[in-house]
Amino acid sequence: QVQLVESGGGLVQAGGSLRLSCAASGSIFGINIMGWYRQAPGNQRERVASITWGSTTNYADSVKGRFTISRDNAKNTVYLQMNSLKPEDTAVYFCNMQINRMTYWGKGTLVTVSS
Repeated sequence: QVQLVESGGGLVQAGGSLRLSCAASGSIFGINIMGWYRQAPGNQRERVASITWGSTTNYADSVKGRFTISRDNAKNTVYLQMNSLKPEDTAVYFCNMQINRMTYWGKGTLVTVSS
């Protein structure tokens, strides 16, 4: 069984930085796209960033230039470096991976940005 575990969330002041990590474990034969999504209270879940096996990246307009997604294929891990954080970045962040042609989600990690 495949599991995703996120870490790195927390409380930070506006303008600060956080780095999220998400590691996959279990019977993994191949991971295609890795990504990060977020959901703020009262809002729908939205895609933040994604990265392909070949490291092609894609970002939501709201985070371009501030967030960087990366992956370590040897460790089955995806990262999200978040800089210049804003209060509107406050949300639960979920990692998402396409593993063995199936889609898996982590349980989420809370990021709170104070003004």
